[in-house]
Amino acid sequence: MVYQREITLKPKQRGFHLITNEILSQLNGIEKIRAGIAHIFIKHTSASLTLNENADPTVRSDMEKYFNRIVPEDASFFEHTLEGTDDMTSHIKASMLGSSVTVPIKNGDFNLGTWQGIYLCEHRNYGGPRNIVVTILGE
Repeated sequence: MVYQREITLKPKQRGFHLITNEILSQLNGIEKIRAGIAHIFIKHTSASLTLNENADPTVRSDMEKYFNRIVPEDASFFEHTLEGTDDMTSHIKASMLGSSVTVPIKNGDFNLGTWQGIYLCEHRNYGGPRNIVVTILGE
């Protein structure tokens, strides 16, 4: 079986946000998959996806601090700043983290580790809604 669904995530402030449940709540039919793979792709160049800890929120705030330090907005050498100082820096951060994650499915649910969750990494100060494509292959 192949299933694909495009979903829209509500706008989030800049930072790293757990979106595992927000994705699952919009995937009608995943409960029928005994075993499979979900490929989750974000259709934007200034936000990204990653897997990381889902328990302690300081992991998410530390991730934001780290990426802001290694890709600072106040660097004067960026040319691509038409939409603001977070413009080029958002593209760099998105390239570093990536535009997709692949997650196994078992018995109608994501088969993640106990402490794993899917993050939306919002790199823009005002990113708006984000579109995600989820493609599921399974039985």
